[in-house]
Amino acid sequence: MTAEPSSPTPVETRLRDLTPARSPVEFVARVVTCERREVTRRSDGSRRPVLSGLLSDGTATVRFTWWDPPREEIERGLVLRAVGAEVQEFRGRPEITLNWRTRVGPASPAELPRVDAEEIPFRTIRDLRSSDEGFRLEARVVRIAPKTVTVGTERRIVHEGLLADRTGAIALSSWSDFGLHAGEAVRIAGGYVRSFRGRPQLVLDERSIVVRIDAGDLPEPAQLLAAPPRSIAEVEDEGGGEAVAVEGLVVGLLPPSGLVFRCPTCHRSVRSGICRVHGQVEGEPDLRARLVLDDGTGALTVNANRTDTERLWGVTLEEAQARLRNQPDPSLIEEQLLEALLGRRLRVRGVGTHDDFGVTVTPESIDRIDIDLDAAAEELSARLGERR
Repeated sequence: MTAEPSSPTPVETRLRDLTPARSPVEFVARVVTCERREVTRRSDGSRRPVLSGLLSDGTATVRFTWWDPPREEIERGLVLRAVGAEVQEFRGRPEITLNWRTRVGPASPAELPRVDAEEIPFRTIRDLRSSDEGFRLEARVVRIAPKTVTVGTERRIVHEGLLADRTGAIALSSWSDFGLHAGEAVRIAGGYVRSFRGRPQLVLDERSIVVRIDAGDLPEPAQLLAAPPRSIAEVEDEGGGEAVAVEGLVVGLLPPSGLVFRCPTCHRSVRSGICRVHGQVEGEPDLRARLVLDDGTGALTVNANRTDTERLWGVTLEEAQARLRNQPDPSLIEEQLLEALLGRRLRVRGVGTHDDFGVTVTPESIDRIDIDLDAAAEELSARLGERR
């Protein structure tokens, strides 16, 4: 597609072996992701096309930049052979540059290097970090379910779930259907880790290898989902997690809570009939409670949906709407919700995310913990007596 590469002669290389010292190189790889855009030249202000994304050959996944790519569409999954590609290093990782010196053309999937899973180093979930690749992992499938997403103009199926081993849990996003079922123990090779909403996520595609194995000492899904609560301080230190379990007292509500109205298209909260994405809309009523939970070591936010809010409050959405008709001030509904929930002890399990405002848990379950006041008083009295 472009001119002959300059000397020295490129050496065919696996992606996992790329270093700037080997540049220029020859390789065969599959396009994992790609995005076409234009950049402005500093010299004359003209626009220059560029294609960037990820390439994988089964041994590693590497970022690439292709300057002045061909006009024809470069599709995800296309296998390419590149001769004379330049290798650079960015933040300690190799990156590939394809330019006018590089010859790039289609190749057969059969030309991709054969990869023996045993060649790839073994890792545990606790060891994984964002951008990791080229590892083997043995884990239990805790849950898995298909989800339809839009990629550009294409509707695709991605299988989302949760994997766990003895060291921890990690979210899974698989763009290929490996027929996974909850409870299975698997050995995975050829995946890579990305950061999604501040948490690591394991990504699989058609080049990944998934093999069923004996469970060994891998935890059962029920063990993970029924793990004892941890302190909120620990959860904060770890930046949340895929299977957070905490217990604490409701000490407040964050707005908007109570009776809210949502955009019928994107389900975001609307104010005065205005959605920040879709403009003027007819909002659909909903119940939610943004609970502030405190256990003495720290505090976090729990986003309870309509079902959990109705169960905890004892008031249905229809009943809340009736109250609003009698007292047309939504803040009064929020005050009534806070009065009903304040001081309750709750045990919450779910996915915890971390941002500048702290940890927020999207719950899979919320259970009310009844406090035995007599027992609590006796325990407090005993502690005070020990201090005398």
